[in-house]
Amino acid sequence: MRSFKFLIPALSLFVVACNSNSNSNKVETPKVVDNKYSLAYQLEGKIVAANADTSKQISFGGATDPAISPDGNKLAYTVSDSLGGRSIWVADMVSKSQIQLNVRSKNYYRAVWSPSGGMVAFSIFNKKYLWKVGVIKTDNSGYVMLDSVSKLNVNAPTWKNENQLIAQDLQKLYTFDLMGKMVESVSITDLIGKDFSIASNHSFFYSKDGKKLVFNAGNKDILPGLTGPGEAVYVLDLASKQVKRISPEGMTVPSLFVTGNDKVIYSGMEKPFKVSKIYATDLSGSDIKVVVDKGNNPTAN
Repeated sequence: MRSFKFLIPALSLFVVACNSNSNSNKVETPKVVDNKYSLAYQLEGKIVAANADTSKQISFGGATDPAISPDGNKLAYTVSDSLGGRSIWVADMVSKSQIQLNVRSKNYYRAVWSPSGGMVAFSIFNKKYLWKVGVIKTDNSGYVMLDSVSKLNVNAPTWKNENQLIAQDLQKLYTFDLMGKMVESVSITDLIGKDFSIASNHSFFYSKDGKKLVFNAGNKDILPGLTGPGEAVYVLDLASKQVKRISPEGMTVPSLFVTGNDKVIYSGMEKPFKVSKIYATDLSGSDIKVVVDKGNNPTAN
């Protein structure tokens, strides 16, 4: 078996030529032409990056929170240390190099690429023990902590466009510009109604045209065998204020990602709620496909 390794402690990388639904053990050294990855996800104690049809995969051990870049050539991920600290690293799939983001913090995680791939946003714990949004360029310059002086505790950042990000504090949805200025603050209940519960990991994504919000949230579903509330994917039409569920009944959806081209990717579990699959659909939710038959916490491009 041939492999190549990055230098992060306890983190190795393998390129495997196999379909996610097969049991092939064939392994090959990657070529540059193959380093176009479309999907990344968590699989038990490792993360996996795969091309569009999942016939080629890279598997990382010892990392979490995978984030594939818009061009498919880079992968950001979180590495945890023995003291409970977390940091974000970026692997270049072509050169096989890797760097740690140049952020002076012992706890930052969950990278999200800007639409152009030129910047990375993430959650970061500041000196006042509050969660904030950090942004840095991919050449490791220009680090900024957005809204660094307020008492807000914001979670789950995503990009509204190349110049603005959004994040939530369980009660409100905030929009920030890249200088850290708060552009907008909106009550989540006013947006989506009172029938949903929001947790710190729930994400909101604007559609490409800015007319819709895609989000996952807790609901009032009673799902026998599931520990905790059910969760689902919803689309809010900002003009009509109508909310539509686009993930199936009987499924719980703990993680969600929406690409720059409005592809909705999520991990979901059905009864008996032991195996998580990854699904893809559009904003209408009319054509739902299983992308990976075992995995969670997906991102895509």
